[in-house]
Amino acid sequence: MSTQSISNKPPLVKQNVIFFIAINILGLIIAPVWGLVYGFTTTAWILCAAILTLSGLSITAGYHRLWSHRTYKASKPLKWVLAFFGIFSLQNSILIWAARHRVHHRHVDDVDQDPHSIKTSFWHAHIGWMIRDWPSSKIDFDQVKDLQNDEVVMWQHRVYWPMVWTLNLGVPAAVGFMVGDVIGTILLAGAFRLAFSQHCTFFINSLAHTWGKRNYSDENTARDNGVIALLTWGEGYHNFHHAFQADYRNGLRWWQFDPGKWLIATAAAMGMARELRRTPKFKIQRARLQMQFRELRARLAAADDSASNWRETVDREYHQFKETVAQWQAVQADRVAAGKEALRDRWRKTELRTRYKELEYRLKMQARRLATLQEACAAV
Repeated sequence: MSTQSISNKPPLVKQNVIFFIAINILGLIIAPVWGLVYGFTTTAWILCAAILTLSGLSITAGYHRLWSHRTYKASKPLKWVLAFFGIFSLQNSILIWAARHRVHHRHVDDVDQDPHSIKTSFWHAHIGWMIRDWPSSKIDFDQVKDLQNDEVVMWQHRVYWPMVWTLNLGVPAAVGFMVGDVIGTILLAGAFRLAFSQHCTFFINSLAHTWGKRNYSDENTARDNGVIALLTWGEGYHNFHHAFQADYRNGLRWWQFDPGKWLIATAAAMGMARELRRTPKFKIQRARLQMQFRELRARLAAADDSASNWRETVDREYHQFKETVAQWQAVQADRVAAGKEALRDRWRKTELRTRYKELEYRLKMQARRLATLQEACAAV
């Protein structure tokens, strides 16, 4: 029996319970009713959209991809902007957010150690983990020793709570006062915006571990889902993220909705970000093919003897797959053995790149064959 068993629930965190009840009543009930009865000013809508966008991008590109996973390096001005607007989201300081998030990745789905394990329950993963004093939610600052040397992170951690209320109440109130609609602006740009954005973020812990496809790994519950990506600034491609958490991208394809990826790439083009980390194409293709083989074998295992020819075909393809992976590992070993000095040699560098490209192409062609096999085996 888990130490976080539902039958042994820890005490409620009363201030969190009060906050969530209040913000959801104000933002998701009172604000819409107010809008229907009195309407909102254009300024209130613009402010709501601006804060929603800036704070959401600050969480995904800042809290998550910069500080939690170190997928790129940012200039000091960009770090200040991301830290400042991240406060509007009311998701705790960077230091605390990253500490818990790193534990989540290290112990994903473990009901005793993952702070918001979906295997405890959907409710727990979405919001329940914050309203009770679960042992797994304790903050381990040893997880973020590197961030304790970051002056931007530590400044935000010190001023976080005074700034939270100043920004989330003060800014909408001040703008509302200037346009003659204090209550409406607070309800829309403050309460509604905050409740909506928080639930969208919470969907990453709940829906993105429940609904969607596991394209790259089935070792955890994380899913890829384009609909969730629309609500979470690109974080819905969660299976890819858990498989390749050091990659600055969540949406791998150019057309996949991932504003966090686009912001980081734009910042790099402007000289405000550097050393963007990308997973090698071969590793991504290898992971996808591995999942395709597992799906095919599971389907054929349940088929009758008439599928024996298909099983033999899949076995041959898998043997070729293993050979290709072994050759890629050999090229990797050659690259390491060559050392940095040898890689400065233009001929040697071109030779290695050509070998990589050939192996990537081989996997690409095999992926097409497997797709055809999947279609053929669907009728078995």
